[in-house]
Amino acid sequence: MKNHPGRWLTPMIVALALASPNLALAASPGGVGTQPSTPPAETAPPESGCTAETSGVSSTEACAAVKKARLIGGEAIAPVGAPASVRAVITAANSIRTKPYIWGGGHRSWYSPGYDCSGAVSFALHGAKLLSTPLDSGSLERWGSGGAGRWITVYANKGHTYAVIAGLRWDTAGNTSGTGPRWHKQTAAAAPGRYAVRHPAGY
Repeated sequence: MKNHPGRWLTPMIVALALASPNLALAASPGGVGTQPSTPPAETAPPESGCTAETSGVSSTEACAAVKKARLIGGEAIAPVGAPASVRAVITAANSIRTKPYIWGGGHRSWYSPGYDCSGAVSFALHGAKLLSTPLDSGSLERWGSGGAGRWITVYANKGHTYAVIAGLRWDTAGNTSGTGPRWHKQTAAAAPGRYAVRHPAGY
């Protein structure tokens, strides 16, 4: 009986397959090469608001880790490293943080003796030129980009609007002494209800 090379070759390939599947694949007929196959790296989906869609905002600035603003004597102090536009929104809000609540306040003019909820949110956003005209709550439901932002998130429905800016809530509701535009450490809504969640592109 003649020895056939195939009688010994097949067990050798099986042994190689057990030791190194990639090497056996390359040695077998129809192999795709001698390099080990490496699965492609997965790309994590971008976080909401973590984009450089807004002119003048770098991707590094937009996607930097967010630190919470401090609240001292009712005034918000922007965290170190906050983008310039976020600091401008906080500065604008601070400038009206002692005003009373007035229904319709802040809609006929940016400057008003008092502000309602959407007027106060609009005024703060206007501080960074993120709004060119005051918007009511219904309009803020459709403003900006969908979902929560990294630095600024606006919550709006037909009856109420508030914002969370650098981890502090900017709201005209939920005060222990009267109502009006104020900062709050709690980010949860003071007025119950379902809200559309929006953010300025890039923030």
